[in-house]
Amino acid sequence: MISSVFFVFSVILSSSYAAMQDFCVADYAAPQSPAGYACKDPAKVTVDDFVFSGLRVAGNISSINKIGLSAAFAVNFPGLNGLGVALVRADFAVGGVVPIHSHRDATELVILVEGTVVAGFIASNNKPYVKTLNKGDTMVFPQGLFHFLVNVGDAPALAYASFSSANPGVQTLETALFQNNLPTEIIAKSTLLDTVQIQKLKRLLGGTN
Repeated sequence: MISSVFFVFSVILSSSYAAMQDFCVADYAAPQSPAGYACKDPAKVTVDDFVFSGLRVAGNISSINKIGLSAAFAVNFPGLNGLGVALVRADFAVGGVVPIHSHRDATELVILVEGTVVAGFIASNNKPYVKTLNKGDTMVFPQGLFHFLVNVGDAPALAYASFSSANPGVQTLETALFQNNLPTEIIAKSTLLDTVQIQKLKRLLGGTN
């Protein structure tokens, strides 16, 4: 009796696995939903869908924060769709900063390849966890928490970051506050910042009001 039940269970389990797809390469021609991209027809999938060369070269570090970011997300790397992983390359000029930001649904794991950076995150009880990282060091930023990296060395730095999401998304604190048309008066009341400083930051980052 036990052997019969085990046989039936094995058949059902095998059938379930056979029905599952090995992957779901993003079909950029189909509508996107909150759950991600639709799956590309497996007959049209090629090995190139699983290869991404966009992280070969350094990013443009001429931004205001002196960093260059290159991302391998499902939006530009179709083979990642549905797999729950992504990767970013971060190039830092001397003094370069990845400003305080968070990701909506991803834990981030950073490894420093070259240079010296100060990295950290702020827990929900407002306690900061900050550490100076050297070549080969790794630090994890728990999901949803604000975090940052600053190149404190006298040479450029290079880091890679992996994510537990194929499309982790990002919200940077400085752009959320000062790169839109949120009225200065509202920002001042909600942050206790001086209106003169807010206007200065808005001009710098392209915000209005």
